[in-house]
Amino acid sequence: MATSSPEGLIPRIIRLLISGVAVLLTAYILGGVSVSSFWIAVLVAFLLGVANTYLRPLLLLISLPLTVLTLGLFLIVINVLMVYLVEWLIPGFDVSNFWWALLFSVIQSVLNTLFQSAFQPDS
Repeated sequence: MATSSPEGLIPRIIRLLISGVAVLLTAYILGGVSVSSFWIAVLVAFLLGVANTYLRPLLLLISLPLTVLTLGLFLIVINVLMVYLVEWLIPGFDVSNFWWALLFSVIQSVLNTLFQSAFQPDS
């Protein structure tokens, strides 16, 4: 199994740290989002990854009729719910309202994509 070997673990840790930097930078850019430390940002990145991996597909399935009815706009609400869930779980991570959570999810996603592609080793 690749995840138990050091070769598979180190790249995952690096991606997690890069995601933590993206969370910290996004919180710095947005006035309505605060992160108390770098390690809290790494924890936020980790829990957002876990929530998006395991909980988001379930929410997408449950909300499929509403998502179809709103032509996909309800996906925005699901993204914001993921951010609010992580905010609720982590004391050092605060989001002021729905719009800040929406901006956080969009900017964090863009930064994370840019950082991951910039630091990805050439294959």
